[in-house]
Amino acid sequence: MIPLASVAFDIDGVVADTMRLFIHIARENYHMHFRYEDITHYDLTKCLGIEFKVMWDIIEKILTGDHDAPLRPIDGAPTVLQKLSQKSDCLLFVTARPDANALESWFAETLQLPESRYKIVATGDFEQKAAVLKEHHIRYFVEDRMETCRLLNEKGFVPIVFRQPWNRQSHTFIEVSTWDEINALINETEN
Repeated sequence: MIPLASVAFDIDGVVADTMRLFIHIARENYHMHFRYEDITHYDLTKCLGIEFKVMWDIIEKILTGDHDAPLRPIDGAPTVLQKLSQKSDCLLFVTARPDANALESWFAETLQLPESRYKIVATGDFEQKAAVLKEHHIRYFVEDRMETCRLLNEKGFVPIVFRQPWNRQSHTFIEVSTWDEINALINETEN
């Protein structure tokens, strides 16, 4: 169904289990107790009752790598991405983070992907993802943020929603819950 060369991936919430790290930092540094399932909106101030400044402080720690706990991958991501990287000239990852430096080393250490087999583009803004996808001739994008999925759909891309508690709004997009499901979508065209 999906040619490998025409798909790209978001990172936070799709490849990296960033929200679990957020919860850990909130608990350890701010004595706040949330469950993963409590994150029902991408704007954490709306679903967790957390002050904007505290939320932003935690996000800054994640973006700069200033935290003790490791950023873990989403279950199954390393195995599937290693497999896909062997079939692809270069896997594309597009993030709204302002900088990809912390992610570059994380990809090498945690995902163990050869540096020559992937490219990370940091846009600094969710709305800039479409331009990057167009530039790289990408049609499908695996994303956890529903607002980004809708924006990409409006611009002619095919979003694939990576199911998370914060994207349970009604939609008509392709949806996956695991990396095995992503792999199955991509492998269907290669058999």
